[in-house]
Amino acid sequence: MDVGKVRDDFPALQRQVGGRLPVYLDSACQTLRPRQVIDAVVEYYELYPSCGGRSVHRLATEVSIRCDDARAKVARFLNATDPSEVMFMKNTTEGLNTVIHGCGLRKGDEVVTTDYEHNSVHVPVLEAVTRLGVRHKVVPSGKDGVFDLGAFEGMVTDKVKLVAMSMTSNVTGYSLPAKEVIRIAHSKGAKVLFDAAQTAPSRKLDLASMDVDYLAASAHKMLGPSGVGILYVRPDLQAGLEPLMYGGHGVTDTTYDGYTLLPAPERFETGLQDYAGIIGTGAAIDYLTSIGMDEVASHETMLNRRLTKALSGVDGVSLVGPADPAARGGIFSFNIAGLSAHDVAMILDNSRNIMLRSGMHCCHPFFHARGIDGCVRASAYIYNTREDVDLLAESATRLASEFGSKRA
Repeated sequence: MDVGKVRDDFPALQRQVGGRLPVYLDSACQTLRPRQVIDAVVEYYELYPSCGGRSVHRLATEVSIRCDDARAKVARFLNATDPSEVMFMKNTTEGLNTVIHGCGLRKGDEVVTTDYEHNSVHVPVLEAVTRLGVRHKVVPSGKDGVFDLGAFEGMVTDKVKLVAMSMTSNVTGYSLPAKEVIRIAHSKGAKVLFDAAQTAPSRKLDLASMDVDYLAASAHKMLGPSGVGILYVRPDLQAGLEPLMYGGHGVTDTTYDGYTLLPAPERFETGLQDYAGIIGTGAAIDYLTSIGMDEVASHETMLNRRLTKALSGVDGVSLVGPADPAARGGIFSFNIAGLSAHDVAMILDNSRNIMLRSGMHCCHPFFHARGIDGCVRASAYIYNTREDVDLLAESATRLASEFGSKRA
């Protein structure tokens, strides 16, 4: 992969601030967008700004064709069997909520999650506990956030109806053994929902061979526009999954006394869709496909190895997550003694134009259980260079040295 050529496609990387080009290391939150995606969105608004799936005039027809094409691209990208298995949501959160609240959980059923779930899984499950009376079982991980497969297997009984888990942690970058989780869950008759928001942008997914039941992701973490989520639902489970919303476009007919829902994917896409975003998502898939997901993963790991080597042994710098950078993908989460995570992020932004994420990253229980107030998260992607991570390493080392007297 020619990183220099890739960077030329990203307008946000061309603007200097205070005489410096930006060092954007917050892609786990939201990636930057290449010109190709921006152009696809602008083209919609300039050339065919109409509704898909409703009117029959030429502009509306063009929108429908483009959105169908984007759906087919996502299906191929994920190796789904058919485009109808892909639903467009607002984000990963909507997809996860759709499954957790619509899969038919009842009082006494059990749901199993990890202990490092994003709130987009954790909070809907807690709501199901309160509203439906289901039981929530949490698989403990190690101090470094590594999933305990043995503990999980011991928790899965015939009462478990749903396993809802972060496929890749947005805090540590660790990816759980997905196929083993699915195998164990299915052996007891449980369905599996994966939060793949951090997986889909960086790793090649093969839904056909995984045999997962549900999977959710977001376009904004994989070069696409904000406001577009992806939900995969296995074909035999679609009719039994209740939509989160009801209304226009999701129905085929209504009377004063009832209604008939359309089949998937339309039954889950109620209301006016973000057509520009869906079309832009298709352009993002094209971009990633042209690079190749193996190249994406290799580049992230290379940068993480470099950053890890530079900061290993630096007094005052502590890692959050597995020691091996290969187990963390593009994520390097850390703390500097004597400084809060927010302090570190703001200092590096203001002094070096290095953009990071700080805080608890919507995974509060993970940090509470470990007695940590949060962390700084650097997350690299295809447009980041060796120079980017070298600057971060040098800057973090300097901060650790300057605040050494304040260490606990």
